[in-house]
Amino acid sequence: MLGDLPEEEFRKALRQASDWVADYRSRIEQRPVSPPGKPGDVSATLPSTIPTMPVPFETVMADFESLIVPNLVHWGHPAFLGYFGSTTTAPGILGEILAATLNVSAMTWATSPAATELEAVVLQWLREMLRLPEKFFGIVYDTASVATLHALAAARESLQLDIRNLGLSGRSDLPRLRIYASDQAHSSIVKAAITLGIGEINVKRIESDDLFRLDLNSLKLAVQHDRSAGYMPLAVVATVGTTSAAAVDPIPEIASFCKAESIWLHVDAAYGGALALLPEACDLMEGVDAADSVVVNPHKWLFVPLDFSTLYTKHPHLLREVFSLVPEYLRGDAEQSEINYMDYGIQLGRRFRALKAWMVFSTFGETGLVTRIREHIRLARLFATWVENDVDFELLAPVQMGVVCFRAIVEQDSGDLLAQTNDLNRSVVRSVNATGRAYLTHTGLGGKVAMRVAIGNVLTTERHLADVFGLIKQELQKVSKFELRSGAVARP
Repeated sequence: MLGDLPEEEFRKALRQASDWVADYRSRIEQRPVSPPGKPGDVSATLPSTIPTMPVPFETVMADFESLIVPNLVHWGHPAFLGYFGSTTTAPGILGEILAATLNVSAMTWATSPAATELEAVVLQWLREMLRLPEKFFGIVYDTASVATLHALAAARESLQLDIRNLGLSGRSDLPRLRIYASDQAHSSIVKAAITLGIGEINVKRIESDDLFRLDLNSLKLAVQHDRSAGYMPLAVVATVGTTSAAAVDPIPEIASFCKAESIWLHVDAAYGGALALLPEACDLMEGVDAADSVVVNPHKWLFVPLDFSTLYTKHPHLLREVFSLVPEYLRGDAEQSEINYMDYGIQLGRRFRALKAWMVFSTFGETGLVTRIREHIRLARLFATWVENDVDFELLAPVQMGVVCFRAIVEQDSGDLLAQTNDLNRSVVRSVNATGRAYLTHTGLGGKVAMRVAIGNVLTTERHLADVFGLIKQELQKVSKFELRSGAVARP
C-alpha cells in the first residue's frame, strides 16, 4: 500500500489516541511515578529488527500501553517532585498535537510566515511579562543549554578575534579565554565552553556564599588574577534560580562589575525568570536588564511542555555574525524578511515551538500564569514549615521559589557524622522513589546531601505534598539504623 493511512483508519486511530491522552491525564495519579525495572528490560521486550510487514495501529497502540508506558517515569504525575517539576498542561498538549500535524519548519519567513511571526509575537509577550526593555531581541531554542551556548558564542564574537573566519586551531595570536560562574551554576556552561573550543579548564568556578550565591569579591579577585596572567575574560554567567537551591546571585552588583570591566554578562534565569511576573517577587530579577543576554525557560515554570527555551540579547547582530550562512537554495527565501530565525543559531530546520507557547499563554492568560506560580510558592513554603517543625529534619537553603532543600538529621552513635548523614539522605531518596508513590532528587549543598522537592506541576496539591512528607518520614524510619527523635511517623 502506498500513501498514508486511509482516512477512516486515521480518524479511528486519532480518536483512540486522543481518548488515551485524556484518560492518561485524568488517571495519572493512579500510576506509579517511576518503574521498578532495570536497564535493558524494555529493549528485551521489543523486536530487535524492524517488522517486515505493516503492523496494525491497534497492535502498535497495545504495545505502547503494555511495554512503553509502564516503564516510564511519569513526569506529569502530581507526586513527581524532581528537578524543576513538570509543566505538562492541556493547552500545551493540544499545541504539540497541532504543531506535529502541521509539521512546518520555521527556518525562514518564507518557509512559514505564520510560524515566524507567531514566534516573534510570543517572544514579545514573554519579554513584556519578564519586564525586559524593548532592546532585548528574543530567539526560541530547545533548552537553556543550547541558549547558553549561543549566548557565549555571541560573547566570543564580541571580542573581535576573527574566530568565525579563522577558527581557533593552530593560532598563536589568541589569548586564553575565561568564563566565570559560581560553583552552583549549571553544568551546561562547561559543555558550552567545550563545544566552543574554549575548554573545560577555562570555566572558572567562583565560590558561593552561605546562601549559595556567587561571591562578588571572589569574582573580582579571579578576574584580576586572570588579567595579570594574560588571560582574556570572555563572560560572567550569573544565575536567577540555581539548579540545586534556586539561589539568586547578586545580579545588580555583578552587572556593575561587568560593565566596568567590559565583560559580557549572561544571566541564566531559566527557572527563576518566571518570578518576574509576580510584582511581589520581581525584585529577584533586578539588574537583569543590564545583562547582555538572558535565558528563560517557559518549560520550567511557565507551563509550556518540553521543549521551549528563550534567549534574549541586546546584541542579535553578533548572533547573526556568528551563525548567518545562507546557501544558494535558500537565498530567495531569506531575502523576503528581515527576521529569519535560522540566522541566529546552528539549526536550519526549526520546530513550530511557538504554537504551544501561544496556546498556553492565551488559554491561561497572564493572570492564570501568575496565580499558578503563586500557588507553587505557597506550597513550597508550606512544605518548608513542615520540615522546620519536625525535629528529624532541617532546611538547608532559603525557600524563595518552588524548591525546598532539606535533609534528615538523626542521632548517630559514632564515626563520621557528616558522611553517615549524607548516606542516610541518599538512601531516603532512593527508598522513596522505589515505592513508586513519589519521585524526589537529591543534591549537594556545602558538603551536605540535601533531599530536594520541586513544585511546578499544575496537578500538584497540598494533599499530594502531605502524602509525600509522610512517605519521606516512613522511608526514613525504614532506612535509618537509629531511632528517630520524633518517634512515630506522622503526617503534617
